[in-house]
Amino acid sequence: MNKPPRVPDAPFFEDDADKGEVTVGFARNAVLGVADKVIEAVKGKAIRHFFLVAGCDGAKPGRNYYTEFVEKVPQDCVVLTLACGKFRFFDKKLGDIGGIPRLLDVGQCNDAYSAIQIASALANAFGVGINELPLSLIISWYEQKAVCVLLALLHLGMKGIRLGPSLPAFLTPNVLDTLVKNFDIKPIGTADEDLKAILG
Repeated sequence: MNKPPRVPDAPFFEDDADKGEVTVGFARNAVLGVADKVIEAVKGKAIRHFFLVAGCDGAKPGRNYYTEFVEKVPQDCVVLTLACGKFRFFDKKLGDIGGIPRLLDVGQCNDAYSAIQIASALANAFGVGINELPLSLIISWYEQKAVCVLLALLHLGMKGIRLGPSLPAFLTPNVLDTLVKNFDIKPIGTADEDLKAILG
């Protein structure tokens, strides 16, 4: 019996530099545990707006909208993120606002429930509807699971969601027209245009 050919030894990693740390674990219990600080920061105008930049994304060149968007979010705004699309900006050093990190990772796409609970709790605390919060959803679509999350958000009545970088193929003109009319779905533009439209 012939022996299989020997596989040559793989080279060692030549570069193993420490590129820093990323803090995770800001699901609903962690965020709501400091809800009083968040509410105080919003009422005191230290936090102007929240952006949930979330969803699935791929590595195809040109899909850098989400990186650019997060980099350009003003210093008085907080970025929440969940799902794998965060790899585009997860290593950005955004600092904090009064001890509250400006980049809060809520988890993976199946943790969207946590983000919804955070938004619901804040809406209750401020006595407003969820669509009246200083909150914008910037969602990246790449595969079917992200569609399920989007449908859940629509079922909960979320409006004004910006979706991209390209719209799902099943969004025919008639379906898109219905979503725009009933839920104010918006295809993403450029980071500068969208931030200006949201923040004024």
